[in-house]
Order: sequence, then C-alpha cells, then structure tokens
Amino acid sequence: MTQRDVDSEAPDRLFLITGGRHQAQDNEIDPVALVVSECEPSANMQSEHAQILRICRHPTAAVELSADLNLPVSVTRLLLRDLLDRGAITVRHPPVGTANAGQAPHPAPETLKQVLDALQRL
Repeated sequence: MTQRDVDSEAPDRLFLITGGRHQAQDNEIDPVALVVSECEPSANMQSEHAQILRICRHPTAAVELSADLNLPVSVTRLLLRDLLDRGAITVRHPPVGTANAGQAPHPAPETLKQVLDALQRL
C-alpha cells in the first residue's frame, strides 16, 4: 500500500484550509452523499470552495470530491459544511431504511467483496 501525497503533506496547508477546525459541528454529511452546487463561485471565495462549486455542477459524492481535491475526507466535509451553511450547495443523503420501507435492500457482503476485488484488479 502506498502513502497518498496528502498524507505526507505539510499540516500547515490543511490548517489554513480549515481555519484550524478539526471537525464539523456535526458530522451530518455522509461521505457518499451527493453534493450539487446551487450557485457559481464568487471572486472572494476560498479557492477550495470555488473548486467544489465548479465540480458539483453535476451531483458528485463527497468522497469523490475529496479525491478530486486531493484532500482528506474530513477536510472536505468541513468545506462542504461551510458551503451548506451559506446555501451554496445542496446535499442529497443516501436513503436510510430497509426493503420493508419501500427502499432497495443493502447488497450482500459477498457481493460487495466481489465488487471490491474486481475494482482492485483494474
């Protein structure tokens, strides 16, 4: 397993991006939630916020954003929280429930393992 660039990155940059915060007030943004921008970036916006708004013109998962921005998921979630508080994005959370509630059941663990194995072979 190789270490990602962001893991060895100077913590100063991450500190500046997050304004020193290490976690959101609440962790309500699910990593697989879809994020959609509701406005265009403005000139006075933090560059990472502007990037998120550009990327999210189409629904994009929070973990995908993290990969696109080359930032840890925790930092990406803080940035998303900032934008959500400003009304600049909409977050569509994955459905929660069971098949009995009219929603699709979760896939079997064996199916997930097969998908993971196939992805690792790519």
